[in-house]
Amino acid sequence: MDYFPLFIKLKNQPCLVVGAGEIAARKIELLGRTGAKITVIAEQFGESVLAMQQSLNLDLRQKSFSADDVAGMRLVVSATNHRTVNQLVASSAENQQIPVNVVDNPDLCSFIFPAIVDRSPLIAAISSGGASPVLARILRAKIESMIPASYGRLAQFAEDFRVLVKQTIHEPAQRRVFWEKMLQGRVAELVFADNTREAADLLKSNLELAERQPNKGEVYLIGAGPGDPDLLTFRALRLLQQADVVVYDRLVSAGIMEMARRDAEKIYVGKQRSNHSLPQESINELLANLALSGKRVARLKGGDPFIFGRGGEEIETLMQQGIDFQVVPGITAAAGCAAYAGIPLTHRDHAQSCTFVTGHLKDGNINLDWKQLATPNQTIVIYMGLVGLRNICQALIENGCPPDHPIAIVQQGTTPNQRVVTSTLTDIPQLVHEQDIKPPTLIIVGTVVLLHEKLNWFKTAPGTDS
Repeated sequence: MDYFPLFIKLKNQPCLVVGAGEIAARKIELLGRTGAKITVIAEQFGESVLAMQQSLNLDLRQKSFSADDVAGMRLVVSATNHRTVNQLVASSAENQQIPVNVVDNPDLCSFIFPAIVDRSPLIAAISSGGASPVLARILRAKIESMIPASYGRLAQFAEDFRVLVKQTIHEPAQRRVFWEKMLQGRVAELVFADNTREAADLLKSNLELAERQPNKGEVYLIGAGPGDPDLLTFRALRLLQQADVVVYDRLVSAGIMEMARRDAEKIYVGKQRSNHSLPQESINELLANLALSGKRVARLKGGDPFIFGRGGEEIETLMQQGIDFQVVPGITAAAGCAAYAGIPLTHRDHAQSCTFVTGHLKDGNINLDWKQLATPNQTIVIYMGLVGLRNICQALIENGCPPDHPIAIVQQGTTPNQRVVTSTLTDIPQLVHEQDIKPPTLIIVGTVVLLHEKLNWFKTAPGTDS
């Protein structure tokens, strides 16, 4: 981050604005909402600034700026059209370690004004770091439309009961769960309807119940999709952001992990070939133990948890121990990677069926129904097949597939680093070796692969798509 986001309390604090035109007036009006004591220095004062003098109790000083004017100030803003004056204001403030903003001059700023959504006491601030103030304002408008004005009333309601709840529920995690329920359920709806008396009674009754009953843990089995964070479902995002613990696999992208709560505990249980950080049975017990301790656990799996994700094994353990759980489907790698590679899995001219199989080697062999897989007019999608690629291609040819049958390897599908290598069953093993293809990959076999060049819509980083 180029700028660290902070909210500064400026009530009764001395602040200086240099300049008194329309731009300066907007900054003065904004600072005025905080209750700051504002001094304005300018050689001439615009009508907007003069109109605010009495309501904001402005100290107007008609003079040229000098370096001594910043002394004792908590915050300084320069909003003049003169580069020399702006530079002097910036250097004077920085010399005394006072935060300074020079409007439309990011290089002279030590802080910037964000676009603000004001639902006081609830405040949302959006910033582009000075790169595009217009974009920040567009995002503010989107957020404005999603947050009704009554959310400010809800925030004040929560503040009124904050001390009582803290005194009643001592455990922070349990307190957080309580507030999430209150601020998203019936209590919140009553506050939105301005029925705060009934809302208060309902909150107090729920508080008495929470004091007697400890939190009950739960597991959210979430499909994280093939890599692109934009492919996460709304429900997956909601549950991920309320989880106390995130248990995640190797194929869960960093972008998706960024969406988890900042204070959530992260536990890595990823598996690589011949390198399992935890065996599956230990993962099952880990999920159960975390939930039994009262935690809300997000179990993040790449793709879909029920397609080669061992999700069924994990929830069997939870059911045996009477632990509540939810399953959130995800976009499986077959659907995501094929779509981003421009390879339809079914097509009336090429494939009337699609089969998902795992190419995982066991004792050096891949035990699949090769006769069935070599049948024409279908698409075969092979998970975890890169290590056994040569065996796969040989078995398909031996069981009836033409040696020039099309095949594609998709590496890091749906991400900016996606690579797609297309060839034939005969040539693909050598081509993959030459291009140093590494997991995670997905293998697609069938004449639908021939559509890749025509339908390849997803533009990856230069040099990553072949």
